[in-house]
Amino acid sequence: MKILHYKNTKISYTDQGKGTAVVLLHGFLENQTMWDAFVPEFSKKNRVVTIDLLGHGQTECLGYVHSMEDQADMVHAVLHELKIRKAVLVGHSMGGYIALAFAELYPDAMKGLVLLNSTSRADSAERKKNRDRAIVAVKQNFAAFVRMSIGNLFSEDNRELLADAVENVKNEALKTPLQGVVASLEGMKIRKDREVILHFAKYPIQLVLGKKDGVLIYEDNLEQIVGTPVKLTSFPDGHMSHIENKNKLQRVLLEFFKNV
Repeated sequence: MKILHYKNTKISYTDQGKGTAVVLLHGFLENQTMWDAFVPEFSKKNRVVTIDLLGHGQTECLGYVHSMEDQADMVHAVLHELKIRKAVLVGHSMGGYIALAFAELYPDAMKGLVLLNSTSRADSAERKKNRDRAIVAVKQNFAAFVRMSIGNLFSEDNRELLADAVENVKNEALKTPLQGVVASLEGMKIRKDREVILHFAKYPIQLVLGKKDGVLIYEDNLEQIVGTPVKLTSFPDGHMSHIENKNKLQRVLLEFFKNV
């Protein structure tokens, strides 16, 4: 684990291996440990960077709202520190929103993009209301909010089948500070629509979706890639492809890294 001081804020990250730079960005209520099962394999032929995003894991909060642009600027600061000029960004859920913000702000730094259980589209009016409800709920009962949120990320069958993994994700999520949770909800609520990137990016893009994702409706997410060169991989499970479909996802990502 390495530390960068950025805008008087402690940023925690790791840097392993040599080769094409691959930056792994976790999602909301997660931290960089979500990638632990993948880093040993990925770092055999790539330089793998994992980062605790603002207000998550060992990284401190920067403010009351962590916009996707704030997060992207922080990621860029880590890459600058490591003297990495171009990288493949892999973002899970909120990590995908941040990767898209990074792609818009720093297009010359992009070598490839993987949106893992994520979307290029902004929140609908209904989802924005749900974010506001979530902010109220998490302030009222933090533990209950976290436990319910994590359970919903897995497909129904897998909640029992992968009970130990689900419990582990919940325990990691409970380490997220309240301010980090609220700042991320506020930031996701105001994020821009970046579907245009899928149409005009000059680097390869891979979208990975779960057909039983309870967070991002599968059919809605197919619409955003119609008429684009984006490559799609669909899995039969929920929002947590890195756990629910771990081995297949690892193969898909290694293939993508090899081809960029």
